[in-house]
Amino acid sequence: MIQTKAALIHGTNTPFQIEKVDLASPKENEVLIKVHAVGVCHSDWHLVTGDTHHSLPCVPGHEGCGEIMELGPETQGLKVGQKVVLNWAPNCGECFYCNRKRPSLCEAYTKHIWDGFLMDGTSRLSTVGDTVYHYCALSCLSEYAVVPASSCVVIPNDVPSEIGALVGCAVTTGVGAAINTVQVSIDDSVVVFGAGGVGLSTIMGAAYAGANNIIAVDIHSDKADVATQCGATDFIIYHDKISDEIKSKTDGRGADYVFEAIGNPSIQELAIEAVRPGGTLVLSGISPMGTKTNFSGELLTRHEKTVKGSYYGSSETGKDFLKLIQLYQLGKLPIQNMISRFYTLDEVNLAYEDLIGGKPGRRVIQL
Repeated sequence: MIQTKAALIHGTNTPFQIEKVDLASPKENEVLIKVHAVGVCHSDWHLVTGDTHHSLPCVPGHEGCGEIMELGPETQGLKVGQKVVLNWAPNCGECFYCNRKRPSLCEAYTKHIWDGFLMDGTSRLSTVGDTVYHYCALSCLSEYAVVPASSCVVIPNDVPSEIGALVGCAVTTGVGAAINTVQVSIDDSVVVFGAGGVGLSTIMGAAYAGANNIIAVDIHSDKADVATQCGATDFIIYHDKISDEIKSKTDGRGADYVFEAIGNPSIQELAIEAVRPGGTLVLSGISPMGTKTNFSGELLTRHEKTVKGSYYGSSETGKDFLKLIQLYQLGKLPIQNMISRFYTLDEVNLAYEDLIGGKPGRRVIQL
């Protein structure tokens, strides 16, 4: 048992609290991680707003990179001292979905993880003997974290931790949406609604795939520069008639692929209008639980439009994390261009204030 400094959420619509919590030693097939970097992501903020229902108090944080400090019993293939990117969707490797190369949809441990536990249905976190819940089996907004061994993907030690952290969620989700969920290819036209972490990563993925026309859409004009640095050819401020403007930039038809990287049902409904007949809308932003999005069946049928969901970029994290890291090292994915500011753990509330305020780029907390 050790103590770790962590950010806690005690109730919805309340600030993060920085506290010392007790962290039990790793059990079988678990690992103790010294966290180095954590991305500031909307999915953690959904815990604060209640858009994601979750047991509280909870230590959030799911986009992380760190160093292995201790191995639990029966842990195979990992060593103390290795740098790892953390996978927030640990999987069993044996179920229906794992056997079909869709490990992000693994059903073996879903209930335990969304109940706020690790894969054996218990927590390693507590304070004064009371349970503190995990988030995505990681809870890496903390100096130290105990995580499933299957959440650890070893990367070269010389890869910057902030790059590793972003690969752990935003980059894999966005790039994966463009090259796994669908296969954007040379000369395709692409529109991305939302120039946050997932949106910027989608832009990078589309540029890597060779898309000819990549249009970024956002409500904040100061996101234009970072979108361009990630590969966007155009930037449009969102407005109610934006589908008409998009069509004017895509030979009057609409885009081959449109990505909604926000999770806003009203934007999703508008985005379908920007898809050309025969094109595809990809939904990669996480919508608030309980919300619904309405699409016209008549429009989908007559125009043969397709709507696809993309969860974690339809990725196989064990392979895809390493592929994305390699592309970064080769200069083909400018992940560093996404990063706009670093914060300390004590500045976590400021980091999320900047996120919700629409500040450009991805923010990273360093520990």
